[in-house]
Amino acid sequence: MVMDLAGKIPEEVIEQIRTQSDIVDVISEYMQLTKRGRNWFGLCPFHGEQTPSFSVSTDKQIFHCFGCGAGGNAITFVMDIEGISFPDAVVKLGERVGIHLDVEPSFPGGTKKISKAEERMKEAHAFAADFFHHLLLNTEDGEEPLNYLLERGFTRELIESNNIGWSLPSFDALTILLERKGYNLQEIAESGLIIKREGEERYFDRFRGRIMFPIRDENGKIIAFSGRILSSNGEEAKYLNSPESPIFQKSEVLYNLDKARTSIRKNRQVVLMEGFMDVLAANSVGVMNVVATMGTSLTNQHITKLKRLVEQITICYDGDNAGFDAAKRAAQLLHTERLKVDIAVLPEKLDPDEYIHTLGGQAFKEQILEKPHAYIAFMMMHARRNKNFQFENDTLQYIQEVLEQLVGRSSPVERDLYIRQLSNETNISEEAIYAQFRKLEANQVRSAKVEMPTQIPSMPVTQQQKPMDAAERAERLLLAHMLHNIDVVDRVLRSEQKEPFVRDAYMAVFVRLVGFYEEYGHPDYQRFVEILDDAELRKIVMEAALVERDPDQAEAEVMDSIRQLQKYRIEQEIYQKMHESKEAEKMHEYARALEIAQQIIHLRKSLSAI
Repeated sequence: MVMDLAGKIPEEVIEQIRTQSDIVDVISEYMQLTKRGRNWFGLCPFHGEQTPSFSVSTDKQIFHCFGCGAGGNAITFVMDIEGISFPDAVVKLGERVGIHLDVEPSFPGGTKKISKAEERMKEAHAFAADFFHHLLLNTEDGEEPLNYLLERGFTRELIESNNIGWSLPSFDALTILLERKGYNLQEIAESGLIIKREGEERYFDRFRGRIMFPIRDENGKIIAFSGRILSSNGEEAKYLNSPESPIFQKSEVLYNLDKARTSIRKNRQVVLMEGFMDVLAANSVGVMNVVATMGTSLTNQHITKLKRLVEQITICYDGDNAGFDAAKRAAQLLHTERLKVDIAVLPEKLDPDEYIHTLGGQAFKEQILEKPHAYIAFMMMHARRNKNFQFENDTLQYIQEVLEQLVGRSSPVERDLYIRQLSNETNISEEAIYAQFRKLEANQVRSAKVEMPTQIPSMPVTQQQKPMDAAERAERLLLAHMLHNIDVVDRVLRSEQKEPFVRDAYMAVFVRLVGFYEEYGHPDYQRFVEILDDAELRKIVMEAALVERDPDQAEAEVMDSIRQLQKYRIEQEIYQKMHESKEAEKMHEYARALEIAQQIIHLRKSLSAI
């Protein structure tokens, strides 16, 4: 489907895409929703919170966060969550429902403000990936690396679906192509794809003679590469990764999240791994709900992305000591965020990739993923390592470490189970261990009381918001009527008061609403919110659109709101005049002070007349 003569997406097509894009299905692809009553709820992706205040209405096909005020429909949600423009969001949702639009990506703004330079960097990475992929599958140069991959268990389908490729040993094969395509080489060097020679205006390829694995962001855009050398002589690293750049920050990237999202949603669980090769190996045996960090420990940014999608996470890290310790750190972070954490432990110091190639996919699924250790059971296993219960210090340290995990984090049944296990392992009586547990529990309660004042700033946003004053309530109610009735806007425009609102943000919405009605001629707050390029203005519109109005008392509500705002303006003017009068008296300008006093009297009379 193409655009109309003006290059715009036809309104009937936008309406068709919006109608076919069920908002619950769309949002569920990005975060976890739970049904409560008529609506669905989840943790807001636009601000940090512990208690779900993000509501999605199936009936109205809108979302609204009672914490931060974010709101809109399926199209504006995609705009905000991905930081893309309205046309790009429509195209994305159109592809989802089978309506294909011939629109060039625009990225003129959005909440994440994707720069043109960053877009060009991503385009260059996509071009490079296609070039590498072609070399691997269609040239003699790619035969050896292709055979290597096939011998390692990679299928052609896996190679093609992940756009795996091969970089030539040549020093500047990619650089020459990028320059011919018109890319700014200095800009592309900032993205890490090529390198500038020191002291020269010349560039060369970063990746040479390596199997190329593209790294994608959560929207499927290629932002980096990891290149594996075929045979190492010990002088070169086996893997060479892209450096961090404006488009690639390791602390934010979860490999395969774009492809795994559907499977994660279906399974209501994600498997977290350490390396992208582990993910590809898992995919090769049909495990699709897998993601991996990119050479870094699990971060708060990673956890935020995961928390939007699931409540249950299985950690499957390497089976060596480093992997064991990394799994413990990750499990603690996730457990602190109230996520349900299981840990799949690999034997013989194997990583998932090695385990799958050695023992097979069936064994991996049945013996590893389907038999994970519960959080506390794993923490006990970790605490037991390198301890000899023949030594008193080791025994006491082990009991202490396990009890610290149980305090405040376990149910009575879990406490009973694990304390009995501790007793059996150490030959210390259950009574003595319970006494130590109660002591630790009491210490934690005392510490919590002392620390409570410092925790106040982390309360949910909904509890921090100050109550609205009369003028703010009047503005919201007046805008609510304007969004549902074009006659209210016409009345204001014909009146002497051309600026009906007192806050700048509301006036900005009003000006745009006037323009919207001039073009569309009828109320449609969902379509109106889509054309707003400012997320804060969209919040104002959605909050007003959801205000309860009394259709039978619409005239009275509108007039009362207008009067309330008139009174507010006069009160503000009186306050300003009183300040000016005091300043005039300080400067001994008594004539001016008298004049201002008379103005104040006049304003107070007009205030009482409203």
